[in-house]
Amino acid sequence: MSSEKMVTVNASVISGDGTEIAFERLGAGPAVILVSSALADRSDARKLAGLLAQHFTVINYDRRGRGASGDATGYAAEREIEDIAALIDHAGGSASVFGSSSGAVLALRAAAAGLDIEKLALYEPPFVIGAAGFGPPRDYARRLDALLAADRRGDAVKYFMTRAQGMPAFMVTMMRLMPGVWSNLKALAHTLPYDAAVMGDTQQGKPLEAGRWSAAKAPALVLTGGKSPAGFHDAARALAHVLPDAEHRTLPGLNHGAVVMAPKRLAPALVEFLHG
Repeated sequence: MSSEKMVTVNASVISGDGTEIAFERLGAGPAVILVSSALADRSDARKLAGLLAQHFTVINYDRRGRGASGDATGYAAEREIEDIAALIDHAGGSASVFGSSSGAVLALRAAAAGLDIEKLALYEPPFVIGAAGFGPPRDYARRLDALLAADRRGDAVKYFMTRAQGMPAFMVTMMRLMPGVWSNLKALAHTLPYDAAVMGDTQQGKPLEAGRWSAAKAPALVLTGGKSPAGFHDAARALAHVLPDAEHRTLPGLNHGAVVMAPKRLAPALVEFLHG
């Protein structure tokens, strides 16, 4: 399908708790749902969606609390699983799912919850299984909540980037000098605890529990970037080992921001796996 002739449809579904979940649908063929990472909405995956839409019907959605989607009080990760279920129903009852970073863990949780997921593609789920110096501090969620309660949204973004993502402080300072970028990140700051809840206790240096993820029976591809820290590779190998039907692949030259920074290099691996 030619990208120039591709039509994007803006639509929404109503999730189980009544929350409206907005999405873009484009392309034709088997359905693929894209699940975004922390501090991201559907705009981050728009280029990747366009590439995948040459082969699939792509549903690129705003997670709850982001973009054009609604939200509700009393967040629980189960509500986000229900959001994905509503999108799968819209797609015809089954779909493949791709998630990046904490979005990959949300996609994995949806598969383990029994949703009808045909194939599961995961890019660098940020599990921490023991790598020294990798991952957020143990009091990360508590300190994040305190910053947001004090309406220090910018500080919450900085705390996430430096302490959870390991980004050098000078890079965050540079981002603060880009008003449009920084304002968009601050607008999503209130959803950072959502991703912390999705991760739960999986970033405390403990081995992955096979029983926790064994219900995710869909064929899975766990991807890492060749330039990413060793902790991502350790986690990916461990996850591929505990899932019933999974493989791990490393894509040379990519890092944790591949969805936004290198979609043309990420897309071929996804197309190959989802078509296979």
